[in-house]
Amino acid sequence: MFQGQNPEKLVIPDGKVRPAGVEVIEHGQPYFAAVPEYRPRLEKAWVAGQREWLTLSGDSKLTTAEKSGHHIYADRPDIAVRAIERVPSQSARAASGG
Repeated sequence: MFQGQNPEKLVIPDGKVRPAGVEVIEHGQPYFAAVPEYRPRLEKAWVAGQREWLTLSGDSKLTTAEKSGHHIYADRPDIAVRAIERVPSQSARAASGG
């Protein structure tokens, strides 16, 4: 794992979240270009963190926002809106047994 001055860790002491859905949206374009000497390690750490988010729920989905950098909500608002609409409806269906 990437080691830096501010190593953040995802800490969920209560275990997996169910039946809430989790949708992770990853950037489709590189955005660590400003720091080329660290880019491979930063990208690897970022991807690992996103994959860890996916393990929080049995109802998780990974979407790649093609043509988007870090600011997906600005670059691809259509994808962000779809995720915001999809997750609550998935969770409601799961909670009702449907």
